[in-house]
Amino acid sequence: MDLNTVFQRLNTGSKKWSQYPEDVLPMWVADMDFPVAAPIVQALKNRLEHPMLGYSVPQQALRETLVRHLAQRYDWQIEAEDLVFLPGVEPGVNMALNALVSPTAAVLVQTPNYSPLLQAPANWNLPRVDLSFQADAQGRYPTDIAALEHALPENGALLLSNPHNPLGKVFEHDELRAIGEACERRNVLIISDEIHADLLFDGRQHIPIASLSPAIAARSVTLMSASKAWNIAGLKTAFAVVQNPELRQRFNNGRLGLVDSVNALGLEATEVAYREGSQWLEHVVAYLQGNRDYLADAIKTRFPGISMNLPQSTYLAWLDCSGLGLEHPQAFFLNHARVALSDGLEFGDDCGQFVRLNFGCPRPMLEEGLARMERSLRNRP
Repeated sequence: MDLNTVFQRLNTGSKKWSQYPEDVLPMWVADMDFPVAAPIVQALKNRLEHPMLGYSVPQQALRETLVRHLAQRYDWQIEAEDLVFLPGVEPGVNMALNALVSPTAAVLVQTPNYSPLLQAPANWNLPRVDLSFQADAQGRYPTDIAALEHALPENGALLLSNPHNPLGKVFEHDELRAIGEACERRNVLIISDEIHADLLFDGRQHIPIASLSPAIAARSVTLMSASKAWNIAGLKTAFAVVQNPELRQRFNNGRLGLVDSVNALGLEATEVAYREGSQWLEHVVAYLQGNRDYLADAIKTRFPGISMNLPQSTYLAWLDCSGLGLEHPQAFFLNHARVALSDGLEFGDDCGQFVRLNFGCPRPMLEEGLARMERSLRNRP
């Protein structure tokens, strides 16, 4: 599989490639520019041989595939009935907040964070408490457990992004256990967005927080999807793991008729991704790690004024542009380099000097984006 090939995506309905004029190179939204794995494409073709595409429900084979995947990859033992299928992780976050958090409680979010997670508490008129990450000398973002426990809202919720978007942070075992135990002491619900769980670098292993103990699992809603790792986000399929039966019933009751159906083709693609997609994914993760390292070297050697800490996961880099002396880095690169990056302000009110760059693309595209950015800085007044 050659991941260096650049595919033309203009005029395909791609959100990533439709947001800006055609001369802009999009490196913003978390959508990779790689072709979908051949087994997934074949499964979709096979499904389309049947002419009916009505409301669809997950089959037992899909449930068994996911139970097996979680056990083999994360040593996480769940039951088939623990799975709740959804059209996306974001609807799942909002379902959980609406159905499981008291209207008088607050929600803690570690910042910076993915915009839909930041905005979700306000969708239900829930107060949000922000706890900011601080990088250590090694460029990692450890959780200050004492500060976290102090900030956790009694009887409220923690929105966890694991692996973390946009920092690319992978939470470690002892760190996650300490977070889970703090939530136990404060009687806090854990809503864990683990959509990037299969995109880890340098041999790291993802740990679902709910896998650490029955007590932590009993207060957790874990949200996962094949969408990021296998690049099938447009098929709008995700799943929640809710091992507490009472919590699962309340979570399901929170659908409000808005998220009660899942994409028929997405269900097919999800099963095949987890059942037959490991070889494709292994190749893609290795390629992404190479892109990450190429990007890190370019930032260090070609971009004085920009810094980045090496992401441990995802295909997203969090770039600190504060040394460039620009009022609005995202607008500068859009207007002068014709490269579209995600604006740091989407991830936190104090992140205006940051941009998020998507390196999930063929290397020639990454090289072109960086060359454009370098020229724009060299030629600025």
